[in-house]
Amino acid sequence: MILETIIIVIYTIAILLIFMYALAQLNLLFNYVSAKRKDNEPKLNLSDPNQIPYVTIQLPVYNEMYVMERLLNNIAKIDYPKDKLEIQVLDDSTDETVQSTAAHIKKLQQTGLDIQHITRTNRVGFKAGALKEGLKTAKGEFIAIFDSDFLPKSDWLKRTVTYFKDEKVGVVQTRWGHINRNYSLLTRIQAFALDAHFTLEQVGRNSKGHFINFNGTAGIWRKACIIDAGNWEGDTLTEDLDLSYRAQLKNWKFKYLEDVETPAELPVVISAARSQQFRWNKGGAENFRKMLWRVLKSKNISAKTKIHGLLHLLNSTMFLNILIVAILSIPMLYIKNEYAHLKQYFLVMSFFVLSTVIFFICYWIMYRNIYGKGIKNFMGYIGMFFMFFSIAMGFSLHNSIAVLEGHLGKKSAFVRTPKFNISNLKDSWKNNKYIRKKLSANVIFEGALMIYFGFGMYSAFIVGDQGGDFGLFPFHAMLCAGFGYVFFKSIASKV
Repeated sequence: MILETIIIVIYTIAILLIFMYALAQLNLLFNYVSAKRKDNEPKLNLSDPNQIPYVTIQLPVYNEMYVMERLLNNIAKIDYPKDKLEIQVLDDSTDETVQSTAAHIKKLQQTGLDIQHITRTNRVGFKAGALKEGLKTAKGEFIAIFDSDFLPKSDWLKRTVTYFKDEKVGVVQTRWGHINRNYSLLTRIQAFALDAHFTLEQVGRNSKGHFINFNGTAGIWRKACIIDAGNWEGDTLTEDLDLSYRAQLKNWKFKYLEDVETPAELPVVISAARSQQFRWNKGGAENFRKMLWRVLKSKNISAKTKIHGLLHLLNSTMFLNILIVAILSIPMLYIKNEYAHLKQYFLVMSFFVLSTVIFFICYWIMYRNIYGKGIKNFMGYIGMFFMFFSIAMGFSLHNSIAVLEGHLGKKSAFVRTPKFNISNLKDSWKNNKYIRKKLSANVIFEGALMIYFGFGMYSAFIVGDQGGDFGLFPFHAMLCAGFGYVFFKSIASKV
């Protein structure tokens, strides 16, 4: 019974942590729904030349053959006084794009645009290092940052920089859009997850003064805020989250603009999505390790903001809890039907199915606000929600490894997500030179877990003496489907 007790204890702890996270999401939902949409804050008057601030746009890039021309042409269309705008192309590339980018920049310079090509002899600090290097010579009082796959609209600066009238505002962040949302099931699932973050979570936190994060791109910083917070640091894989927390711990205010959408391209091949997920989840765990005591010891923030902050930093750790619950759910199925005296425990544990109900409601509000009400949209949402949950669980092994590495302090290089210049169904990614050719060893284990949860589905028919137990059958079916999708998609992308 010792082994069974250990399994029950670990399973219970993981279930409780997921439930706590679900309650936090529910609180963010209440905040989101009650958030006032009135925009009556003081703003800079850009019709007054004396109030137009100098802005530097930074474009950190690395080997971006397929999107570099699109990026530069798009940024050149930004509608802002040329005498108050500087563009820095922070180019860490190691391939032939260095020359083609330099040539394109020269053409743009001839139009009167103040655009500089800044290269480094090494990639120390990766993206954080490039941003820090550019900051040394940046002329702007404000620093706008765009990754290479982002396509801000021409009025983007005029819609964001005005919010810096309040001198306590250190960052203005905008919502990401998705130019290739409907390219595949993979892109639809990614868009679904990001939409939840950029509506429910960002608005839910920001509306009540809780900590949010600059998302690495599609936002604008006050230069003084970056310096005051300690500048960019490259000791985690999510330098954006790191600097965001250091700035807010110094009482800088962040402004989130849900109504300003900045279109971007989602990864269309699973290896690219995997590398992005790994970096984000490991970086989140690294920042929890780095920021835990700073947040707890801070005297500037409320207890509720501390709780939301710690749960925010633990976002990625939920994948580890999900993986634990998933793997132990099959032994728990057998324990449940072997030990009758534990019946009351399992009745209590069934209450935590409420976590899924909470997530379902929270994401529906987000989905409804984007796509509208009505039975047709609701039915579409139900399918999307369960596909999202299945595939998210299918990524749980991959993401849990990232989380464990982050918590244990194992360092790894910043692996940037390859870009594809994919915007419609006719575009192909097959010949992209930046795609990883080597198959991750984790894929084999994901295939094994697919079989394992297939066994869990089979177990529903044979456990106990009452004709089976189908309580966990839907859960195991979703897990089997999720790991199967990730496994076969990963194999197919290498063929």
